[in-house]
Amino acid sequence: MGTYAARRLLWLPFLLLIVTFVTFALLRVGPGDPVQVWLGQHQNDEVRARLRAQLGLDDPLVVQYVRYVEGVVTRLDFGESLRYRGRPVSELLSKRMLVSLQLNAAVVIITLGVGIPVGLFAGLKQGTGLDVVAVTIALVFQSLPVFITAPVLLLMFALKLDLLPASGWEGFFSPNIVMPALVMGVPGIAIVVRFVRASVLDVMAQDYIRTARAKGLAESTVQWRHILRNAMLPLWTIFGFTIAGLAGGTFIVEIYFGIPGVGLFAIESFFQRDYPVLLAIAVITTALFVLANLIIDVTYSLLDPRIRVGGGNVT
Repeated sequence: MGTYAARRLLWLPFLLLIVTFVTFALLRVGPGDPVQVWLGQHQNDEVRARLRAQLGLDDPLVVQYVRYVEGVVTRLDFGESLRYRGRPVSELLSKRMLVSLQLNAAVVIITLGVGIPVGLFAGLKQGTGLDVVAVTIALVFQSLPVFITAPVLLLMFALKLDLLPASGWEGFFSPNIVMPALVMGVPGIAIVVRFVRASVLDVMAQDYIRTARAKGLAESTVQWRHILRNAMLPLWTIFGFTIAGLAGGTFIVEIYFGIPGVGLFAIESFFQRDYPVLLAIAVITTALFVLANLIIDVTYSLLDPRIRVGGGNVT
């Protein structure tokens, strides 16, 4: 396992170099000039040329990329924002990632806290009316898009009942987090319910479940020790990538509820041609998902002794 993990970690820098170079090149050769956006209408050729030289945009693409990678590796320096002059990208992103982290943590709690028990219940009640009701409600929730649920919740809880604030952000334990967490979490509940139900049904068809019941074990023991434990193993993949995405934002929800997270910041940076911010988001997101994939593969062998990691494969 140690050799496998070390090999995967050695691949991480190369993967990040590929992703960052492609993103860096696309942002540099794409339409739009960040200098023109920065200077606005009051500009002339001399000022524009001087600013491009100051920012190093006149250098060859490879030279710019090497300089950028050196700053990230040696100083964790993602450069300065072109929109917020003189502000480091790391400073701007850290505040917004903390907001997105708190919001997405609430979403994960709602999604898994409701989805796992309901999915287990539906699987154990297969073929009954309760199973049909649970799956039907899950499908209805999954089919609701954000641009419908967000306005409905705003109209009901903010305007009509005046129970929750319509917008703003005051932290994880504030009422501001309730509606955006519900808007993002409800579709996820449906996905988890269906996934857990299918996994439970697959486990219940295994021979060791019939053997456990034939040995006279209590049904509660069979359900919690044998069915639930083994059914949760495939869910670890979803959970791992969900954790990796905690620092990312959802710009639609953040726009609706006025949340200063990463998603809204990325959209604003895109339209303002703030390339250092967009590149930093791409680098951080890629690193998180690669590490999540590694952690998922390694922990599979810890969760299930039947799985062994070796030779570069999970078997």
